Amino acid sequence: MDQITFHHNSVLSDVHLLLPNAHHLMTRLNRVGQPVFISKFKILSDNERHDDNDPEKGKRKYGEEGVEGKVEPVLDEDGDLDIPHRSRRNPVVDVGRDIVCPIILKQSNPVLEEEEEEDDEETDKCFKDIIRIEHTMATPLEDVGKQVWRGAFLLADFILSKPLMFRGATVLELGAGTGLASITMATIAKTVYCTDVGEDLLSMCKRNATLNTHLMESSGGEVRVRQLDWLQNDLCTDADVEFNWTEEEVADMYDNTTVIIAADEPCTDSVVTCFTTAQSSSP
Repeated sequence: MDQITFHHNSVLSDVHLLLPNAHHLMTRLNRVGQPVFISKFKILSDNERHDDNDPEKGKRKYGEEGVEGKVEPVLDEDGDLDIPHRSRRNPVVDVGRDIVCPIILKQSNPVLEEEEEEDDEETDKCFKDIIRIEHTMATPLEDVGKQVWRGAFLLADFILSKPLMFRGATVLELGAGTGLASITMATIAKTVYCTDVGEDLLSMCKRNATLNTHLMESSGGEVRVRQLDWLQNDLCTDADVEFNWTEEEVADMYDNTTVIIAADEPCTDSVVTCFTTAQSSSP
């Protein structure tokens, strides 16, 4: 693929869009030809968050080249969380740009990827507070789960601020996307069922969980990436289907789940109805 076209209905993640000084290097193309990037996010320590000499540090737990992961909650007129966006220094005018031709730094190669993962794992063992996330930065609306959104940072901040609430728990995340919140939860909880739909998205999510196993070693936590379609009444237990559920996992999820989390879900009528129905029918 030599050219990538951003159509009029492409959605861009504000986490990366509002970082004018960041360098976004594409590592590969995914199964459907979308450019995939990798970003590193740092979990700030208590001292870094609450340094009396720098009150701004207390506002963040996560950071990536200036991203503020924790902000003071602001509600809109409907009572929903309203995330303020940083204004652009140089407003972008419409110049009719439709086609973007990124430089592909390397083509996807399974053998090379395994070697690089081993090297990266050795490097990140020295940095226990680094989360690596593969993601895209521009997708159609139906693929927005492949991007990183601020809601995931807010949820991750909350999880890290309440370790006693989640320690040793079995947790279900709905609409996990790239899996950032599930990975954060697995640093505290026992088992996290990280769920979404779409084989390509779930593959990315599973890869992210694998990239960050070093963060879960101390707690013994585990991320299990599974398919969960809110519009279906049953979980897929077909062994021939990737990301299927085993009967044991289904029983464990229903019997032992004490926490359900979700962040930045698309608020369509069908999704909201399914979500509230699932909540009311849960044991």
